[in-house]
Amino acid sequence: MTSRVAAAIDAAHADGRGAFVGYLPLGFPDLQTSIEAAVTLAEAGADVLELGPPYSDPVMDGVVIQEATQTALAAGFRLRDTFTAVRAIAERVDIPILVMTYWNPVLQYGVDRFADDLAAAGGAGLITPDITPDAAPEWLAASERTGLDRVFLAAPTSTDERLRMIVEASTGFVYTVSTMGITGERAELDAAARTLVTRLRELGDVHACVGIGISTPDQVAGVVDYADGAIVGTALVRALRDGGVAGLSGTARALAAGTARERV
Repeated sequence: MTSRVAAAIDAAHADGRGAFVGYLPLGFPDLQTSIEAAVTLAEAGADVLELGPPYSDPVMDGVVIQEATQTALAAGFRLRDTFTAVRAIAERVDIPILVMTYWNPVLQYGVDRFADDLAAAGGAGLITPDITPDAAPEWLAASERTGLDRVFLAAPTSTDERLRMIVEASTGFVYTVSTMGITGERAELDAAARTLVTRLRELGDVHACVGIGISTPDQVAGVVDYADGAIVGTALVRALRDGGVAGLSGTARALAAGTARERV
C-alpha cells in the first residue's frame, strides 16, 4: 500500500520544496478551535499535519507544548476526541494527518482498536516517540493490516544497528531528532542532525524529516538543504496561543516559505 505521507513529501520535492510538517496539540485551546487551527495550518502550506492528543506525562515536550496540553486536558479532552478531530479535519483538507502519541494511551485504548478507529477517521498513521520497532510488534502488525504509516524516531546517539531497524520499520519518514533533549525553540540547531540524516540514508532508501528546535523560516531553510522536510511544533503552538488562528496562519505561511529550494 502506498504511503500517503511519503507521497506528500515526494510531491513537495517535485514542486522544488522540502516538506513542511506542522505539529499542533489537539484540544487546545478547545477541541473546535484545534480543528480550525489544523485546517488553517494545512491551508497555510503544511504538507503533513502532526496532531498530538494531550497526555498527562509529556516527558519529551517543552514548556509551551506542555502548557497547551495541560490546558486541553483541563478543558476535558479525552482520547476518543482524537478520532472526532481527525475525521473533521480530514473532511476539509487533502493532506495526510499523522497522530503523534505516547505509547501508553494506545495500549490502554487497544492497539488494533486505535489503528482501526484512526484509519476509519481518515488518519494517515502514527508518530510514536517513546517506543522502538522491536518493542512494538502489535503496532507493526496493525499498521500493515490497516495501511497506516508508522514513524519512529532516530537520535544522534542511536547505534547503526538501531538506526537500521528504524529505517526498515518506518514508513512515511523517519523522525530525525535534531538534538538530544525536549522540544522547544533553540537559537542554533545541532549539527548532529545533518550527520544523522547522512547515516540514515546510508542505511536505506528513506525519507528523513528533522524536528525539535526548528522555529524560524531560516532554520527550516537550513534543514531542507540536507533533509527531506522540517518539523515545526513549538513556534506554531506559541503563535496559536498568542495570536489565535490568525496568528497561527501568519507564522505557518512564513515557515512554509522557508521550504523553497533553488531549482537546479
